[in-house]
Amino acid sequence: QVQLVESGGGLVQAGGSLRLSCAVSGSTESILVMGWHRQAPGKQRDLVAFINSGGAPNYADSVKGRFTITRDNAKNTAYLQMNSLKPEDTAVYYCYCAGLRGVFGWGQGTQVTVSS
Repeated sequence: QVQLVESGGGLVQAGGSLRLSCAVSGSTESILVMGWHRQAPGKQRDLVAFINSGGAPNYADSVKGRFTITRDNAKNTAYLQMNSLKPEDTAVYYCYCAGLRGVFGWGQGTQVTVSS
């Protein structure tokens, strides 16, 4: 069992930056992938980015070139640096962790609001 604690959301103007953090505790030895999804009001939850234990990142097309995901395996923490934010990035961001059998942990969610 794992616990994921997110931090770093908030309100920012378009073009600004925010950094999200996701710290995992508990049975972390099974974690292969960490990442974020986001969900805007009235929309489905979509994948934003993920990173494997070797540090290889993957991004949704909508955030490529603007977001950077990194991971500190020693601290069991992932980070999502979000630059050049747009109003359409407004959503609740949920971090997650996954192993061989799929996703097994979710964060509590953090609100990101980008004003125009």
